[in-house]
Amino acid sequence: MRIGRIGYINCAPVYGAIDRGIVALPAGAELVTGTPAELNDLLVAGELEISVISAIEYARHGRDLMLLPDLAISCDGPVRSVALFAKQAVGRLSGSTILLSASSRTSVALLELLCRDVWRIKPKFAEARAEAQDLDDLAALPHQAVLVIGDAALKLAAAGTYPHRYDLGEEWKRWTGQPFVFAVWAARRAADPGAVQRGHECLLASRAWGLEHLEDLAREAADTTNLPVAPCREYLSGLDYAFTERHRSALSDFLRRAGAPQYIQVA
Repeated sequence: MRIGRIGYINCAPVYGAIDRGIVALPAGAELVTGTPAELNDLLVAGELEISVISAIEYARHGRDLMLLPDLAISCDGPVRSVALFAKQAVGRLSGSTILLSASSRTSVALLELLCRDVWRIKPKFAEARAEAQDLDDLAALPHQAVLVIGDAALKLAAAGTYPHRYDLGEEWKRWTGQPFVFAVWAARRAADPGAVQRGHECLLASRAWGLEHLEDLAREAADTTNLPVAPCREYLSGLDYAFTERHRSALSDFLRRAGAPQYIQVA
């Protein structure tokens, strides 16, 4: 069984105990690491049995996937790692080029919603690689703003190279009053049910350890990103890894606004 994991520090609370051997993967299981977009495509293609997946991509492929209960990545206010970095105020970006991270899909859909319904602007969008190692090349591309996610967004915020930064989790909260679900965990419907259950139980056990050891994970994240421990601690402690009825309602509202299928069926 192949289980997908995002190679960003936001997944450390879910996979940290597995990485340390504190929680063992089910017999025969292996972890596959990639960007959110890569894992989305691998799960949909049947190359993974279980994976974290962008919330909007789960909805688009819900007929082939089962949502794993009580496990997601969300925020209830600032998310810190999904942000629009702009050279001028967002209200002045109509007609300007906004670069979109090629690694994200839910974040792109949320940005498009905010542009249309909140900021009332009509920018031009262009896709670009925006991982941490791409930031120097990104700066050379013509643009007025860029959507960056994950560790790269934390590093870009720390660099302070853009005068304006808009946290998409915070913008959604201000607009709707709701939490925002960026990613969920799902399994292929064709996968062995027993294997899926064991994989899910493993992830939940690892998350339980991770949430009790956020300080350890923050120090490790600081080493990984070359950022101070304090912002890494603030970042990880500000994320929510549960999936409650409130999260389900907020996700349904986002999918409705985005015109995406509202197919949310828990295994």
